[in-house]
Amino acid sequence: MKILVIVDSINVNDSSGSKANVALIQNLAACGFEVRVLHYTQKEISLTGITCIVIPEKKWNFLYLLSRTERLFTRLTKISVNASLENWFGFSFTFFNDSNSIAKAIRKQKDFQPDFVLTLSKGASFRPHHAMLQLPELHDKWMAYVHDPYPFHFYPRPYNWVEHGYYEKQEFFRAVSKKAKYSAFPSQLLQEWMGSYFPDFLRTGVLIPHQISDYQIQDTTFPSFFNPEKFSLFHAGNLMKQRDPIFLIQAFEKFLDNNPEAKEQSQLILVGAHEYHKEALECYKNHSSVFIGENMPFDVIFNVQKQASVNIILESKAEISPFLPGKFPHCVEANKPILLLSPYYSETRRLLGEDYPYWSEADDVSKLEAIITTMYATWKEKNGIFELNRTDLLDYLSVEKLKETLTTLQ
Repeated sequence: MKILVIVDSINVNDSSGSKANVALIQNLAACGFEVRVLHYTQKEISLTGITCIVIPEKKWNFLYLLSRTERLFTRLTKISVNASLENWFGFSFTFFNDSNSIAKAIRKQKDFQPDFVLTLSKGASFRPHHAMLQLPELHDKWMAYVHDPYPFHFYPRPYNWVEHGYYEKQEFFRAVSKKAKYSAFPSQLLQEWMGSYFPDFLRTGVLIPHQISDYQIQDTTFPSFFNPEKFSLFHAGNLMKQRDPIFLIQAFEKFLDNNPEAKEQSQLILVGAHEYHKEALECYKNHSSVFIGENMPFDVIFNVQKQASVNIILESKAEISPFLPGKFPHCVEANKPILLLSPYYSETRRLLGEDYPYWSEADDVSKLEAIITTMYATWKEKNGIFELNRTDLLDYLSVEKLKETLTTLQ
């Protein structure tokens, strides 16, 4: 089987979305498929055993000149016209030029006749999907991967908001739902959620969760803030506005107050962008048992995840969370218990199971403190050998399951 992958980025250090994309690409190759990757990372990046081609940006065309003129105007006048442009056209001139650049690169792949054309994106761009709408001759081979809800007014609360050009974005995705032969989702709840807005996704959708890949850590040196001998609770990832860590920290402090013997043995570590919570977190900067840091290279993060006592997945206080976090496979592979802070209806909780003991709503301080106390007691009882042991999840996120899913579509 030949698969042409069109992707925004394969730089694992720029976002969790890119990490998930690279893991999926590597597992496609591990399935024995012939994989060619066209990526818009704008720099040369290689993946072992996989042909990777950088998509060049089209320059000195009308859209390119318009996009650069807009940027120059904004820089000189300090007035942004991007919102008005998106209200008129749905997207920026840069987005349209990027889409055309990607479409041109796809057309040039005449020496590669794929069985599937898989579009992957990150964040809220979906540029590869927009480019594929220009290539109807490939729609009968197209699998559109939908990693998150789109557009933003279709996100569940509290993430939802109305973007500029919202209607054009909505109709763009309606076209994707109708034109792609297959759609793929990392989450069952996400497919159901998006299918409630675009019913064709319910007909064409398949589940391809974020993957466990054979990633080899290059630097196994522990950062200075981490002591592998301690009872360590580790959260890695962007603390967006909707992911409030204060309740978690309060629960951890309450745990320390109620268990004085644990103070010298325990550490709570939060690593990742936290701009929205910077002021609230400032008072914890010098806390002896709490460490708060900025983004770090993936090697550092993954190494700590594998050695921490507990890995934390923090989601928002909401009615539902249809997302499958990009770090979920890393946490499963690390084989350490997961402290899950999520709504009752969440994809992560669905996968861990209704009876999973280490789950709480994100703002339930008393329940969180009780869970941390239980986890600490188990960690002590087992002399630090505290494991997740979920072979079902390892199988669900595996190369073998991916191969089975794709081969049944042929």
